[in-house]
Amino acid sequence: MVISQLFKINRKLRNKVKEITLDMVGTMKLIVKRYFPNATQVIDRFHVQKLAIEALQHIRIEHRWIAIEQENEILLENKLTAIEIFENGDTRKQLLARSRYLLYKSQEHWTHLQKQRVGILFREYPDIEKAYMITDKLRRIYNQRIVKEVAMTKLAHWFREVEEANFKSFKTLVRTIMLNYNDILNYFNLRSTNASVESFNSKIKNFRLQLRGVRDKSFFIFRLTKLFADQYQKLGRKNKSTNFTECKMKQNF
Repeated sequence: MVISQLFKINRKLRNKVKEITLDMVGTMKLIVKRYFPNATQVIDRFHVQKLAIEALQHIRIEHRWIAIEQENEILLENKLTAIEIFENGDTRKQLLARSRYLLYKSQEHWTHLQKQRVGILFREYPDIEKAYMITDKLRRIYNQRIVKEVAMTKLAHWFREVEEANFKSFKTLVRTIMLNYNDILNYFNLRSTNASVESFNSKIKNFRLQLRGVRDKSFFIFRLTKLFADQYQKLGRKNKSTNFTECKMKQNF
């Protein structure tokens, strides 16, 4: 389906594309290589960061299952007073559950109460703190206005920290980055990202959910153009460079 849509684009126009931002799916990379031979492939930073966050959350979830099992055993023995309650009122199970969204955020975005909860979490689970710091460091590398060569050095130091931490969940992340290393580093050339396009895709998907499905595709597209045309035009004006994004390869309808 993707290829059939690409054939509708004139070859001369496809050859003018200089850069393509995409995820790490192998088939997508092969399609780009074949139909946009002159384009530099850039792995979207948010796909890389998502893998790091998932590795961090995996560690939290493992601890949460242990906490759930411990609390279940206490309840079976009718020893409610044995359930540990921390100074912020959370039980151990609640602490691990309520910390989920906090770990997605940068430290500077935590509220006072959130800082208290995270402080307890890191005190009780030093491995979660270490994993969070590793994830946050990757985010900070991406946020810095640095050239590709400097990014390469910083990522090398980051790799060493991951290896020293020896987290099983992060090993998959490291292997994935190594397999896509050059394309990931290409981000630091022009710092291109699909964030605004992904946001637009999300709005379309939410709109479909509200309608509980779509039967008349033509009318649905007509409604989309009326609702989002101005926003889409602003997005197009903002991105003046010739950049083919993964959004155009997705079939949203």
